[in-house]
Amino acid sequence: MADQEMVVLGKLGSVYGVKGWLRVNSFTDVAEGIFDYDPWYLKVRGKWQQIEIAQWRSHAKGPVALLSTVDDREAAQQLVNCEIGVKAEQLEELPEDEFYWRDIIGCEVINTKGYHMGAVDDILETGSNDVLKVKANKKDAFGQKERLIPFVTDQFIINVNLESRQITVDWEPDF
Repeated sequence: MADQEMVVLGKLGSVYGVKGWLRVNSFTDVAEGIFDYDPWYLKVRGKWQQIEIAQWRSHAKGPVALLSTVDDREAAQQLVNCEIGVKAEQLEELPEDEFYWRDIIGCEVINTKGYHMGAVDDILETGSNDVLKVKANKKDAFGQKERLIPFVTDQFIINVNLESRQITVDWEPDF
């Protein structure tokens, strides 16, 4: 299964107990929301494999899960740090004015004065707001290699156009 078909929603953490339970590091808005997706796929040794969740429960330090193919601590240990993914078509449809972060990776970033600042390379989560990591063009006139632009709509992010794959920002290119 190709990586581009998969969307990573989390990662398996450390082993929890002796019966094969694993901590689940969820990237969903609500940690337990990761269990709304079925089936899960785990990236084991570079390949995606479908997996069934036998049980899960909330825990003080985040959710834990028992996978159907895991019955002891040693088997669970083999899956620590495996990414948890789902097929892209498993994600719910969003309203027209909303999008998933994965949809804006690769979008070109143009400021309000028409300067081409580069393309979105990643999104960083910070405590106060998310930040676009924009990889600058190779021959950037201001010598920048990357720009970090706060994803604050109506202040710095003026428009996101997924059809044209372009984001308009109010940001100076030399900053």
